[in-house]
Amino acid sequence: MAKVIAVVNQKGGVGKTTSTINLGACLAVAEKRTLIIDLDPQGNGSAGLGLSPEIFSGANIYHAVIGATPLSNAIYDTELSNLKICPSDNNLIGAEIELVSEFARESKLKSAISEVADRFDYILIDCPPSLGLLTVNALNASDSFLVPLQTEYFAMEGLAQLVNTVKLVRSSLNTSLQMEGILLTMFDKRANLHKQVALEIQKHFGEKVFKTVIPRNVKLSECPSFGKPIVLYDIESKGSEAYLQLAKELLLRNRSHQNDSGVASRNTYQQSTHHEAVENNLHA
Repeated sequence: MAKVIAVVNQKGGVGKTTSTINLGACLAVAEKRTLIIDLDPQGNGSAGLGLSPEIFSGANIYHAVIGATPLSNAIYDTELSNLKICPSDNNLIGAEIELVSEFARESKLKSAISEVADRFDYILIDCPPSLGLLTVNALNASDSFLVPLQTEYFAMEGLAQLVNTVKLVRSSLNTSLQMEGILLTMFDKRANLHKQVALEIQKHFGEKVFKTVIPRNVKLSECPSFGKPIVLYDIESKGSEAYLQLAKELLLRNRSHQNDSGVASRNTYQQSTHHEAVENNLHA
């Protein structure tokens, strides 16, 4: 059964889609059967993996959410054998309006995912930059949520609103929803402000902040225009190294999900060294 992770932040331009694509690709490289669900009407996740809109215009996440087709009919191959995608297009904009009068409208995505969950190890949901019905559907369908956070002055702006939304989802829809972690993105080690913001976030959220920090990287900006994840575009780039390390860290955090042994002792060691590791990454 797949672990479902919503990649969410209502602020745009924080590296959400980039992180979904490249974390998913790196999990696939690690031989984990991975599905990316593009729940953003902009469809950048679909384009970033090289899918042309005409290929999936008749069956995509919009059709699955409104119940017009099973999710299994809207899953497409990518260049990586272990990575699949359920794409989206701008028709998804209308889904929130169409679902308003529907019974259990907050559970449409959860119901759709249940049909394919046993085919994957991980399902990553690229959420839209809002806290509307689509994002609520994603949080309700997920085991956990991952928050990409840009290391800028206003990084914490809106995070309180996201946390409140999560609390509402937990109280009324998904009581087991957990925070997977906060991922620091677009980090420039030359900027003192970035270091200060990153350390402040780590101070507030502690072990919930991933030790891996995603740097600002030209190759990461280029690869979507070629329809490739960073591991296929330039595996030796700093961006590729960072997302491979993130995938490794996420897999280690989820050892219990994979029924591996020895996790308790490893987690104890991780907790004791976490703050030091984050600081080392920020100053590397």
